[in-house]
Amino acid sequence: QVQLVESGGGLVQLGGSLKLSCAASGFTFSNYAMSWYRQAAGKERELVAHITSDGGNTMYADSVKGRFTISRDNAKNLVYLQMNSLKPEDTAVYFCKATRTTWSREFYYWGQGTQVTVSS
Repeated sequence: QVQLVESGGGLVQLGGSLKLSCAASGFTFSNYAMSWYRQAAGKERELVAHITSDGGNTMYADSVKGRFTISRDNAKNLVYLQMNSLKPEDTAVYFCKATRTTWSREFYYWGQGTQVTVSS
């Protein structure tokens, strides 16, 4: 059974930090690129950060560059999102997503999300 379980969310003050974790099971984690998305109330889900299957390349949304860092541990089937200098506009439910693309189709899985709230 495939599972992605996020943790580490919570309430933090402006300028604070949080580290999200996403634990994967039920599939070959090292074959999948991993991403963090977020969805604020009343808004569409947006891509925050992405890391390739081997961890060699990362990308970030402009809104979080220089503040957030995505990383992964393929030995432990974990992906992380370190979030620093948090702002109220970072308040959202954060989701992790696993993606593997072949020549014919895309395989993907979503976690259930974890709430991050930044107070001013």
